[in-house]
Amino acid sequence: MKIGFSGADEAFRKEVAQWMAEHLSGEFAPLRFRGGPGDEHSFPEERKAWERKLAAGAWIGVGWAREHGGRGLSISQQVIFHEEYARAGGPGRMGHIGEGLVGPTLAAFGTPAQQQRLLPGILDGSQFWCQGYSEPGAGSDLANVQTRAILDATGEHWLISGQKVWTSLAHEADWCFVLARTEPGSQGHHGLSFLLVPMAQDTIRVQPIQQLTGTSEFNEVFFDQAATHADNLIGQPGDGWKIAMALLGFERGVSTLGQQMQFHNELDEIIRIARANGAARDPLLRQRIAQAWAGLKVLRYNSLRMLSGPQDGNLGREAMIYKLAWSTWHSDLGKLAMDVLGDAAEILDAAPYQLSRLQSLFLFTRSDTIYGGSNEIQRNVIAERALGMPREPRFSN
Repeated sequence: MKIGFSGADEAFRKEVAQWMAEHLSGEFAPLRFRGGPGDEHSFPEERKAWERKLAAGAWIGVGWAREHGGRGLSISQQVIFHEEYARAGGPGRMGHIGEGLVGPTLAAFGTPAQQQRLLPGILDGSQFWCQGYSEPGAGSDLANVQTRAILDATGEHWLISGQKVWTSLAHEADWCFVLARTEPGSQGHHGLSFLLVPMAQDTIRVQPIQQLTGTSEFNEVFFDQAATHADNLIGQPGDGWKIAMALLGFERGVSTLGQQMQFHNELDEIIRIARANGAARDPLLRQRIAQAWAGLKVLRYNSLRMLSGPQDGNLGREAMIYKLAWSTWHSDLGKLAMDVLGDAAEILDAAPYQLSRLQSLFLFTRSDTIYGGSNEIQRNVIAERALGMPREPRFSN
């Protein structure tokens, strides 16, 4: 596990920081520290324009191999980029799903033709993606997917029917990757396929889900014989589970360090308020702030341990504990924020009565231990797959 950085790495850090300072200004200045979890509804068009600005500076796909149009940066420099991006207040990335999930998956499993057709739109910031995994009956238990896909009579198009849920920014996406059941009668992780589906068709309906924060970046997505060309199947029919699991491995890659820098920004805000309103004089709150600081350091070192292994989509033990660790820590941070705010946590200042940054943090972090695999499911994964313990009994109807 590498903790330090070379002189060349530190020079690169200065380059990133300088570029962010020069470009996250003017028309993009209002985007600083916006668009993250709980705030993803904010400034969508401006953040899409920001993606194009990043593309012009060659800051999209920094870790992609050069043969796929990326910069081929080392792990150390990818870490630096994500850290400095978050440190400068870079907005939540509209292109994160494309760059962080779809791109590596296409590089690993896509055909050369698929790569040439789909990767450029991610790299130039012109096409945006959403994720079609969870369903009303298949959230943490992803293998229970019921969305179906069949080939039409010509064999040229897959026709998809079903419902996905908790789909972030589906209303802003050009494409959705969909895990669907293509083998009639199959169950569990068998008979699933990984399809790329264009969103601009009348047979797809996107319905927003209003959250505790009053915002609606999550959606339900209904597919009613939605069509995608047969060339948009990744891998072979039946490979869906393997590809879906590899994609989740890519999700726990270098961008986790950027996520932690966002957490660091939130903790800094809590500390600033604690000093200003006197909460820092409370010894119990001081202790909880110190514990939050130490916990964030542990998350960082575990991420560096994750990144010291091959970035091939396989989940090592250190990656399997990450979702449980960060979601529990972040949920606790939301509660700490409310306790530091004190009575002010219960008050909205004036019309239009918008939540403050820390109020939104608290409400949104109530979901951290549920989405992306609940803490209960994560503990099962750790026990069964990381520690080799007996599987939890499965009951059939």
